Amino acid sequence: MAHTKRTRPAHRAGRTDRTLGSRQLAALLPDPAEARPAYRHLAQAISALILDGRIALHVRLPAERELATALNTSRATVTAVYDLLRESGYAHSRQGSGTWTALPEGRAPRGVARLLGPHDTAIDLARAAPNLSRQTLTDALARVSPQLAEHVDTPGYHPYGLPELRAAIAERFTRRGLATVPEQILVTSGAQHALTLVLGLLARPGDRIMVENPSYPNALEAIRRARLRTVPVPVTDTGWDTGTIEAALRHAAPRLAYLIPDFHNPTGCLMPESQRARTLRAAQRSGTWLVIDETLTELALDVPAPPPFACHAAPGGTGQVIVTGSMSKTHWAGLRIGWLRAPARLVTELAGQRVATDMGGSVLDQLLALDLLDRSEELLPQRLEQSRRQRAALTSALAEHLPQWTWHLPPGGLSLWVDLGEPVAAALAERALDYGVRIEGGAYFATDPGIFEQRLRIPYTTPPETLREAVHRMAATLADGLTSSSTGRRPHWIA
Repeated sequence: MAHTKRTRPAHRAGRTDRTLGSRQLAALLPDPAEARPAYRHLAQAISALILDGRIALHVRLPAERELATALNTSRATVTAVYDLLRESGYAHSRQGSGTWTALPEGRAPRGVARLLGPHDTAIDLARAAPNLSRQTLTDALARVSPQLAEHVDTPGYHPYGLPELRAAIAERFTRRGLATVPEQILVTSGAQHALTLVLGLLARPGDRIMVENPSYPNALEAIRRARLRTVPVPVTDTGWDTGTIEAALRHAAPRLAYLIPDFHNPTGCLMPESQRARTLRAAQRSGTWLVIDETLTELALDVPAPPPFACHAAPGGTGQVIVTGSMSKTHWAGLRIGWLRAPARLVTELAGQRVATDMGGSVLDQLLALDLLDRSEELLPQRLEQSRRQRAALTSALAEHLPQWTWHLPPGGLSLWVDLGEPVAAALAERALDYGVRIEGGAYFATDPGIFEQRLRIPYTTPPETLREAVHRMAATLADGLTSSSTGRRPHWIA
């Protein structure tokens, strides 16, 4: 099957693509009868969806009468909802054109806020990102400085990536069992950048994409912004159900499928080899492009690192498999180095897509990445041993202070997917800030709102003593109760 993007239909006149339908919004909101006053309950839900990115900015909200009908509530309730959203800065009105979503002054979208990190002394468990030792970085900088000087006489633009780095990444794939040449590699500014390029080239608004539920939040956000229709398949504590995946591919025939089979984020599950082969065959039958996220592949703590997913394809069957990877989880996210492996022709097309917004990555960062990759046999075992110690500290602290919580020990990756036993994750995450812990509730990893409220993703990427203190603080948070009135503050969505 040809892998170039399908011809897009001519753009339709009007602003229908900037309007949120009443049924679409109602499906995202809780039942107005669940809490009183209903208008505050609904306004809080809409503002949270705007911060999460599940409702885009600068889109028109449904007419009051239409939304009232969809929610089976009064128009007066919806009027009060919109009034409160305008007062708190989450909406504004244009005369004669309705009510439009907005962001209050001083607030950042949730994804941006998470990446900015805390500006206080809170323990940050919202990000599963390890640090790089200062000595390792200093030594690498000293080694690459002479090489950087050699590049000063060149323009410095490498839309495909630095040739020697492409060759090194290709050689790593070959060593792992998947023969690869440099022409099949595109160096990107992280795995998220690679995914965004793929979505922009191979999909159009309205196309279906199969995704795991739960999944990596930033990937889900990229998919929402591309206006793709998700086809969720569940990932439980015991992993994937192959029959469900095959049925989704057969019946929905999605254009793309985004999977994290290696130490899945957030569950930590590792997909068995038999499931990989069946998934590849099913995707081939449905004509679906598989986008395999290998960001966590090398973080194998209790098992050997798995070979590339595409190794399980029949001969000649890897033509519609795209693999993305990154140094963010194995080394340091500050390098902003990722890559994708795809058919050479597709790599050429993706490079063309890239230069419209990004003419090439930093030469210095790529030289540093090359140096660190060359030293993987020295650095990676240290990283794995550090992760094992931190994981042990976290599980020990949880068993001591929060024995009612349960989890399956992941064989790799960077986090635990913890079951709290009751749907209090969002309340706990909000209240824990008062105790100096920043963490994300499970709903943030869901394809749809209202699920995984009994789950927390707890990364073990900070020192053992910090993890023990974080667990102690979360236990204190629960012991003191989770009622919002105890904080003595207005909810953050009104601030």
